[in-house]
Amino acid sequence: MPIFPDFQINPLKSFDHERDRWILWLPVLFGAGISFYFSLRFEPPVWLGFSAVVSALIMALALWRWKTDQASRLISCLVVLAIVASGLTAAQLRTTAVQAPVLSKRTGPATVSGRVINVESFPKGSRVTLERPRISGLDPGLALEKARLRLRGTQPEITPGNWLRVRAILSPPSPPAAPGAFDFQRQSYFRSLGAVGFSLGPAKIVAGPEKAATGIEYSLDFFTLGLARLRQAVAVRVKAAIEGPTGAVAAALMTGDRSAIPKGLMKSIRDSGIAHLLAISGLHIGLVAGILFVGVRGLMALVQPLALYFPIKKWAAVFAILGAFAYALIAGATVPTQRAFLMVGLILTAVLVDRRGFSIRLVAWAALIILALRPESLLGPSFQMSFAAVTALIATYETISERRRYRDHDAGRFPPWARKAGTYIAGVALTTVIAGAATAPFAIYHFNRFADYGLAANLVAVPVTALWVMPWAVGGFLLMPFGLEAVALEPMGWGVDVVIQVAETVASWPGAVTLVPSMPTAALAAISLGGLWLCLWRRRWRYLGVLGIAAGIMAASLMRPPNILIDGQGQLLAVRTDEGTIALSTVKRARFNREIWLRRFGRKEAGAHWPKNGTRSHKRLSCDFEGCLLRIGHRVVALSYREGALAEDCWIADMVVSLVPVRRRCPAAGVVDRFDLWRNGGHAFWVERSGVRVESVNGLRGDRPWVLKPARAPKSGPKKRGPKT
Repeated sequence: MPIFPDFQINPLKSFDHERDRWILWLPVLFGAGISFYFSLRFEPPVWLGFSAVVSALIMALALWRWKTDQASRLISCLVVLAIVASGLTAAQLRTTAVQAPVLSKRTGPATVSGRVINVESFPKGSRVTLERPRISGLDPGLALEKARLRLRGTQPEITPGNWLRVRAILSPPSPPAAPGAFDFQRQSYFRSLGAVGFSLGPAKIVAGPEKAATGIEYSLDFFTLGLARLRQAVAVRVKAAIEGPTGAVAAALMTGDRSAIPKGLMKSIRDSGIAHLLAISGLHIGLVAGILFVGVRGLMALVQPLALYFPIKKWAAVFAILGAFAYALIAGATVPTQRAFLMVGLILTAVLVDRRGFSIRLVAWAALIILALRPESLLGPSFQMSFAAVTALIATYETISERRRYRDHDAGRFPPWARKAGTYIAGVALTTVIAGAATAPFAIYHFNRFADYGLAANLVAVPVTALWVMPWAVGGFLLMPFGLEAVALEPMGWGVDVVIQVAETVASWPGAVTLVPSMPTAALAAISLGGLWLCLWRRRWRYLGVLGIAAGIMAASLMRPPNILIDGQGQLLAVRTDEGTIALSTVKRARFNREIWLRRFGRKEAGAHWPKNGTRSHKRLSCDFEGCLLRIGHRVVALSYREGALAEDCWIADMVVSLVPVRRRCPAAGVVDRFDLWRNGGHAFWVERSGVRVESVNGLRGDRPWVLKPARAPKSGPKKRGPKT
């Protein structure tokens, strides 16, 4: 019997049979247009997306009067094209709308003044975001929208709305640390963040939020500023009621601000696989809405006239929607929070109109709304992991519920409480396994790690959070206006202590985390499309999605990390040895890039020392005062530190990577010198049988609005390179 009988006989017939599921592919097609826009290495014309939408719709309308199967299929293709083009158009419009000036080069020390719009409290200081900062010595025509500063040392108590003045050093947002790595410049572009830096000495508060320091009209409205102050006040009161790291975790659960959690504890939470508990998402929003809905409805049911003559269920739904909305705002309204609130809001709205609300269509509409408003969120791990988890969970439980209709279940001799407890534990385990499997590819792609014991940690942490921590958190919110929040926050802290203990215990187990080298984007795309095909369809042909997942896993497993990495400043170099260890040059100022490189290699430590002058770190890599030679197979790559090394390296090497400009004729097959590093950023090299393959940071990104051009060339003169042979 064929595995996919309906697919093999007539795929178009199978497609027509799932007509009610077509709407689920609307955000997928819309997202495909967004993905196409961000994958380009040039900025497309502003008319491209809009004209494609209009042209496709006009042709579809022209074919509408033809009542043939061929015309219907062509119309369907044109509608698909229009949806994809709509995603492209949304991304273009968003890119144009958020465009703002960016600092072109490192500046300072300079006096920076501006209005504080956000404050983040870290264990060793704080970080503030200033709106439209004034920077001494900067061209008055370059008016930045936002600047973010890390405040060092002892600082005054700062709240959103304060006017601040501080001496600081500012820099433009940094480019990716390696080709294909996280693009902080792109993220900063869509946040209108024009500069980052750190303070020199204490900041001075020159005015409070009630007084304007200048006559400039600021775009920050009263509501946003008040919300930021409220969020900070809630976090302060939570940490005052619950001391230490426990208070920091409790504040993260209530406000979404994780900056105060110690670095070591945050690492344990990630390594144990329960970091999702700190991302305000469906679990938190759903619990807040559910607690408010049940609590308010129960209280109103105690009043007989209300229960008999008024729709208290709908009143409770309205109260739950308002409470969930308030919690989402206080929690920062991140992408997972927006998705969760949209879904909970639609479910409760269905209660108001006496309809069934919970379905996978809610996920589709929530995704479409977020993508239409913030197309750039498609590229972030928050959007990808949040929607992957909830889509997989709903699809799985839809399948389970359908099969239960045709089966009779024997409850056995277990008492009701035991059956309910067993069902809940089994549900938590199944949810953890499904959500973990759905989010694992994205965790590997973005963070190069997988928590091996996440199931064990979640079996304890999730019930504690759902049944103990979050109910007390809701109580803390309700009691906070009366100054009685400590009554609820203290018991909440007991539950948070249990969660912390679970995280630290599981993270300490041997092999708690598996580090994985970087995954190619094509592999993630194949896994994502395969997973969507598996989750969004109902008929047997859905299992063809397994082929896409398998193809993505195979592509990821075949991916080889680069043999050589060098940063855009020519300061940090890395070489992957034959044994798989990494030899890294020692540069203290490049510690951040060093950590990213090791993570992308899938390594905790380098494992090999950079060879000193006249020594070898292993049989393939040797160095002297003027450079290094790397031999892989029959290929030779030269790393030239000084111009004198080029006289020999250019003749014996297949690829020359020079930290100085190449002015002489260099017959090597490939040459990357100081000017290439300055112009295109960090480079990665793969030594293959056919030659040496090269990728650069800006070569992959292309000429896009968020790609900053170098401010000025290195001091050395122009390079003169001979013909390549």
